Amino acid sequence: MDPIDIGLAVTGGLLVLVVLGMRVAFAAALAGMVGLIWIFWSKKGYDAGEFGWALTVAAKTAGQVPHSKVSSQALSLIPTFILIGYLAYYAGLTKALFEAAKRWIAWVPGGLAVSTVFATAGFAAVSGASVATAAVFARIAIPEMLKIGYDKRFAAGVVAAGGTLASLIPPSAILVIYAIIVEQDVGKLLLAGFIPGAFSALVYAALIIGMALTIKGFGPPVSGFTWRERLVSLPPALPILFVVVTIIFFVYNPFGGDAWGTPTEGGAIGAFVVFVMALYRGMRWPELKDALLETAKLSVMIFTIIWGVLIYVRFLGFADLPSAFADWITSLSVSPMLILVCILLAYAVLGMFMDAIGMLLLTLPVVYPAVMALNGGEFVSAADSTFGMSGPMCAIWFGILVVKMAEFCLITPPIGLNCFVVAGVRPDLSVQDVFRGVMPFFIADGITIGLLVSFPMIVLWLPGLV
Repeated sequence: MDPIDIGLAVTGGLLVLVVLGMRVAFAAALAGMVGLIWIFWSKKGYDAGEFGWALTVAAKTAGQVPHSKVSSQALSLIPTFILIGYLAYYAGLTKALFEAAKRWIAWVPGGLAVSTVFATAGFAAVSGASVATAAVFARIAIPEMLKIGYDKRFAAGVVAAGGTLASLIPPSAILVIYAIIVEQDVGKLLLAGFIPGAFSALVYAALIIGMALTIKGFGPPVSGFTWRERLVSLPPALPILFVVVTIIFFVYNPFGGDAWGTPTEGGAIGAFVVFVMALYRGMRWPELKDALLETAKLSVMIFTIIWGVLIYVRFLGFADLPSAFADWITSLSVSPMLILVCILLAYAVLGMFMDAIGMLLLTLPVVYPAVMALNGGEFVSAADSTFGMSGPMCAIWFGILVVKMAEFCLITPPIGLNCFVVAGVRPDLSVQDVFRGVMPFFIADGITIGLLVSFPMIVLWLPGLV
């Protein structure tokens, strides 16, 4: 067998392991190790006496991956972003944000659900983890919605879907992972996530208002707040905006000239600012310990997935599968836009069986070169490109699209992680209840993705200003 055939065989075995329930990190590491041994041994003609040599070389090759890749400075962004979210929760910023959103927005049809969506979007601006966002608002928002008569399944669906906004709105751990895999500018990708993230929240809100207007007894508006009560609710929620502005100003100097620091340094400063706020608001050692432990658990989970998948990615390089797939994609006699849509649909199907981070790590080394080849290459100009944008801009646009697909996969059965988190926080809800509650948001996500594909400037306008 030639290397490409070996690559296809091992990739098929990896998919089987994932479908059977093996964790992505371990399945990818095992598949990568087996693939490396297979390729090195094939170079020796499958001589039984050379199997030990192939095993040794494969082990050395795989062993270099964790340190060489994970020691990247950009990856240190991930724990700082996650820490920001947990510290903000223990500082009481989430409750203040939800209360402000309720007082200002809850008067519209379906107002409390709309308030929850915008509050999760605001919290996403200081939390890089969708899971953390869903867990926090399952405790805060669901009881409030149940009090005024919302169906418990829909209330849970609002929180699970709203939690996905943390994948796009900076700081976003998934955007950082994408930037590292495809070797693109982390700062520009984070900046590109703002408008699509806010746009997704608006589409969710429009869906809820439409349902409230057409379904009798869906969710009554909440009124009775005076202007004084609304204004009083703003100062406790303003620290969220302050943290976001601090990070963005540090990464992209708004006054011109060089940036004040790297995204990693911006994330660290953001974490320090929230830590000071948390201390000021009365956080003590037990709360700080919980925030650090939760950050460590989630960071270790993400890094373990990265380690395992990077061993598989190293094998793909030896098998030359990415370039072979790119050549095959560009040789197809169909519209490049149709191919792109099919790729996005494939992500929707794959996300039913894999978690978002693992899915991106496994597929991007193969899919990203193919999409860039469809556009004309990584260094193509906008005038000569297929999609009407330069290579670097295409990388940003495609990154936002696949991360939006990763958001979608966080609420699709049977794996939908956010749905499991909400059900775990709320004992009165089953996972099936939450999955039923998120179904309307599939329509909203489909509309959002369609508009992002049709109108790339929604994604590219902000990074194009930098």
